[in-house]
Amino acid sequence: PEIGSHARCLKERKLALIAKGRLRELLAEKGLRVMFSGAVDKTQTHRPLVNIYRTNGDELGKLLLREGLARTWSPKRRNDWCD
Repeated sequence: PEIGSHARCLKERKLALIAKGRLRELLAEKGLRVMFSGAVDKTQTHRPLVNIYRTNGDELGKLLLREGLARTWSPKRRNDWCD
């Protein structure tokens, strides 16, 4: 979900704050491994895309997807968190 003025509704804003808090909690864990995915994003700066793994092997992005705090991204469709 989008945060602040990028959110389309109050529900999305609230979910974004929950997701941000959960990610902050996960990133505070000891022993995380950051691995370059081999890809870069399509912005002008071509930021490297990474995967972050917990010590048990769980990837944080997949964990957030399972918890309903993230959705897969597609350039052709916008995720609607407001319905």
